[in-house]
Amino acid sequence: MQLLSRKLVELVERNADNLTKRWLADVKKHPGTKTYHTYDEKKLYQRAFTVYSQFDKWMSQETTTEDIKKIYIALGKQRREEGFALSEVIQALTITRRHIWLLVRSEGFLDTALDLYQAIDLINRSVLFFDRAIYFTAVGFETKD
Repeated sequence: MQLLSRKLVELVERNADNLTKRWLADVKKHPGTKTYHTYDEKKLYQRAFTVYSQFDKWMSQETTTEDIKKIYIALGKQRREEGFALSEVIQALTITRRHIWLLVRSEGFLDTALDLYQAIDLINRSVLFFDRAIYFTAVGFETKD
């Protein structure tokens, strides 16, 4: 991982608590996440915190599609059983991703063309991770056991 990418991953993990609190505030009021408005805050906090605090794991080249598949298919099944709509779960994952990039942008890491170029690897892996997470969540949600 390039130096800037490493710094961005560390930035996310260092700010996991703040990111989680911002995410929680958003899903508690977003019109597309109505079930989240009344769901147990401690459970929601822990779920989001796990993603942010383990960002290095998710961005690691050692994390495989199979790893993401296993976790997010189970997540999709669990959310369906908990009464969430698939659209809400996808919106919550999108909000998770959005808060990462709002943080990175606010910290001024991407101010120069060189910084942006160096961050492309992380951007690509992050987008790929969330695309896979969303897809496998939907697969799990739609799987009838």
